[in-house]
Amino acid sequence: MHQIKSSALYLPKIIKMETTKKRTGLYWILFLISVVLFFVVLYSPYGSWVSMLLPFNITFFALALDLM
Repeated sequence: MHQIKSSALYLPKIIKMETTKKRTGLYWILFLISVVLFFVVLYSPYGSWVSMLLPFNITFFALALDLM
């Protein structure tokens, strides 16, 4: 009985969180900029520095897909 009562309290919040429109345009722009920096700027002259930009690439991609 206690589980049903407590889940009923959170149900409106869960429904609201799932239906709200999130703006991901900025994250798509940052992801595309980081990809361009990754391939054009860093990869050709500084091959050993490529791993420094991978966390930004992956993070902006995950935020753009609304995974985080």
